[in-house]
Amino acid sequence: MNRRRVLLAALGTTAASLPAGRLLAATDRDITFAQDFDEFWTTLRDRYCFFSEKQTDWAQVRRVYRPLAVEAASRADFAAIVAEAAFELYDPHTGVSDMPPGTPRGAISDVLVAYAAGEARVVALQDGGAAASQGLMRNDIIEAVNGVSIADAVQSRMPRCLTNADDHAVAFAAGRAVAGTRGEPRRYRVKRTGGKRIDLVIPTTPRSSLSDVEWRRLEDGIGLITIRSFANDAVVEAFNAALVELRNCPALILDVRGNGGGDTAVARPIMGRFIRKAAPYAMMRRRAGEGLSEPWVETVDPEGPFTFDGPVAVVVDRWSGSMAEGFPMGMKSLGRGVIVGSPMMGLGAAVFPLRLDRTGIDAQYSAEPVYDAQGNPRWHLRPDIEALDGQDPFILAQQFLWGSR
Repeated sequence: MNRRRVLLAALGTTAASLPAGRLLAATDRDITFAQDFDEFWTTLRDRYCFFSEKQTDWAQVRRVYRPLAVEAASRADFAAIVAEAAFELYDPHTGVSDMPPGTPRGAISDVLVAYAAGEARVVALQDGGAAASQGLMRNDIIEAVNGVSIADAVQSRMPRCLTNADDHAVAFAAGRAVAGTRGEPRRYRVKRTGGKRIDLVIPTTPRSSLSDVEWRRLEDGIGLITIRSFANDAVVEAFNAALVELRNCPALILDVRGNGGGDTAVARPIMGRFIRKAAPYAMMRRRAGEGLSEPWVETVDPEGPFTFDGPVAVVVDRWSGSMAEGFPMGMKSLGRGVIVGSPMMGLGAAVFPLRLDRTGIDAQYSAEPVYDAQGNPRWHLRPDIEALDGQDPFILAQQFLWGSR
């Protein structure tokens, strides 16, 4: 077992179990790590927006993780400890960026499980993901990950600083357990329906080389534009070019499945292609003392040389996250889109970046909760037309679009 894993295994240690003299010596020895941990902890204490949704004792997080952070042997070990402290919030939008290989992954992978009574049942697989390509199936039971029973793997990833039990924290820990370790294959022991057991090795996969925007005309004449990211300004130009080609289609499907999000500044001008006058698409708040500020309204302005006036369906899945939830929400708030597919990631806030002053470690945290134009939380957003087990969301979208004309 390498040093980083030994260190991570020790994260259950509480500050109370460490002698006071040892804490003082550690602080004297490495003031850089102490100050950067305090910067991280204080920033989230004052600016993180979802404490009211959590059962996290943030003061206890400091007591548990600060001594470990101060004694970290390297910058990488320090980053791993800060990452584990962030995981105490069981928020996929909050954490340390670009962690190295060999560290535990966060809760989002290409496998979604429901965890109960020591069993992790596969409820969804990302289209084109490594797990699906290796034969993992819905309703499979993952019994072990990398030689560790699923119950032990989940327990080792449970937040340690909760004031009360929370099913969301359990689901987050289960997601982390099946996600495995960065840069390393996942080895699953799987029980199939009927009781047969098999071993699957899920390889690491490179980032997709597919274009961020693709388009085509379906056989029934409906236009389809796939948007895989909102993270690049070039997406707007590519979308506009696609819309020119599809402007005479009777209706459009906008596919944001598997889209992990990006920037409001990219999604907003795309929404602007579907309206003729400025309109509200969202409301936002941020921390104000112990609570949240009054909401303010975010609007979209018309964009481009023409407006697409036909009906629009936005297709989503469980891997549509962040701005790929804000975009369908915005289209719905504008009265210009119906959401079709499965529930999304439930990432409910705009994130703020945080670079720790001394180590330069980059993190991010949920800072501004987002609501639709009527004040409904984005993290509660559900499809208007939900694709149930076995249903094709594209067929549902086409049926809706033809019926709406």
